[in-house]
Amino acid sequence: MPAKDELAKRRYDNLVDRLESLMEAALKPGYQGYYGQLILSSGDLEEMGDLKDVRRAAREAGRRLGWQPKTQLVDGRLFVYDDREVPEEISRLAMRDAAEAVDAFMRPYMNRTPGNS
Repeated sequence: MPAKDELAKRRYDNLVDRLESLMEAALKPGYQGYYGQLILSSGDLEEMGDLKDVRRAAREAGRRLGWQPKTQLVDGRLFVYDDREVPEEISRLAMRDAAEAVDAFMRPYMNRTPGNS
């Protein structure tokens, strides 16, 4: 039985490493590690194994990154996010980035003249 336990531990450790890598890759460098999130599809979850184990591994991976990790299952997708309070300067930067993204998206629609769609 110890060999089976060792194999399960290695699988779990590999899952934590994989999730940590995905979570770290999703971080925006300017946000200094804040606003971390990862969304795993139902297909991702099937591939990774038991939901309970994936959630536990995701929380461990988040803690390794300094997050206060939370998980939420919605319509078959697992959302993993950092629930820490964000420093004011990082929050302002994120709001500015969001406003610029919305502005860039809306700009083509705002420059249309009536009847010219």
